[in-house]
Amino acid sequence: MAGEAQDDCLFCKIVAGTIPATIVRETETTVAFRDINPQAPTHVLVIPKAHHKDAAALAAAAPELAADVLRETQAVADEEKLESYRIVFNTGTGAGQTVWHAHAHVLGGRGLDWPPG
Repeated sequence: MAGEAQDDCLFCKIVAGTIPATIVRETETTVAFRDINPQAPTHVLVIPKAHHKDAAALAAAAPELAADVLRETQAVADEEKLESYRIVFNTGTGAGQTVWHAHAHVLGGRGLDWPPG
């Protein structure tokens, strides 16, 4: 069910503390941690503590929580002293989503050309 921790979800296990992560920020509703396969000098994932399969599902079921995730991307960028950065939500396999728990990538610290990929 949406919002409830999933036993087979990597990010739910990070939230629960059963899988280690390099946590850079934590709030009542979100956790931000360094990506284990960084694509930029700064690559931090911001996730809601509640499980939602992707950004679209998160926005539909819990818009206030989606806003918390976005607010935390700014806080991460501020703490990392990023003048400019990119926020990426991959939604679906074709877009590169590999973990089925909504998450925002905060990327910065180098030039980020457009279009990506």
